[in-house]
Amino acid sequence: MPAGAPAPTREPRTLPDDVTILYGRNAVHEALRGSREVQHIWATAHAVEEPWLAAVAHDASAVDVNVVADGGWIERRSGSPDHQGVCAQVAPFRYAYVDELLAVEHPLIVALDEIQDPQNLGAIARTAECAGATGLVIPARRSADVTPAVCKASAGAVEHLPIARARNLADFLGDARGVGAWVYGAEGDGGVPYTGVDYSGPGVVLVLGSEGRGLRPRVAASCDALIALPLRGRIGSLNVSAAASALLYEIVRQRG
Repeated sequence: MPAGAPAPTREPRTLPDDVTILYGRNAVHEALRGSREVQHIWATAHAVEEPWLAAVAHDASAVDVNVVADGGWIERRSGSPDHQGVCAQVAPFRYAYVDELLAVEHPLIVALDEIQDPQNLGAIARTAECAGATGLVIPARRSADVTPAVCKASAGAVEHLPIARARNLADFLGDARGVGAWVYGAEGDGGVPYTGVDYSGPGVVLVLGSEGRGLRPRVAASCDALIALPLRGRIGSLNVSAAASALLYEIVRQRG
């Protein structure tokens, strides 16, 4: 434990379940760097030696950092064994508005059609943020929400990437086309080669379908074109987060 670090705290007798608890070092670190309010941090003696966390612990004006006896306490507090020795109580995640994303000049937006796996949502958010996307749009229903598990899977990228919920995804795509954006849906079969499309227009929306059935018919019909990655092995499809990475970086390459 660094010199002057907080003394170990006792586990409270009751843990309220109406609060948001982030867990994992990257998730908590990026929450501190982002706009979300971080209210309390709990860390093991080993985790608090991380330079960024030690700096917070030694800053009297920063959020309180409480050192706990062991990782079991963190696991019980966060509800996950993947905590890496640190968790934090934070304000609820604040979603953006779809109109805000469409108002950006030359937007690059990722839209997800009923992606329900938190790991996939987090991984796609991480790639989108790293690629410089304007934001990400998910349906208001039948989709994974931005939970602590998604925050962890995104390595904290959700703290910097605007994420909006659309009441109707097909209608959102129509609105995007209405402001001049081109909408491209990822399709495993029947799509044109992804490198054969010009993505240099005034705006691009990349639409990715669910893990099982892909794009729903009305969502696919709302796209200007369907694009596909080549599959030259024996497996019939890519994981949706892997497909998102390949497609996004081809779009970024073309858009400079």
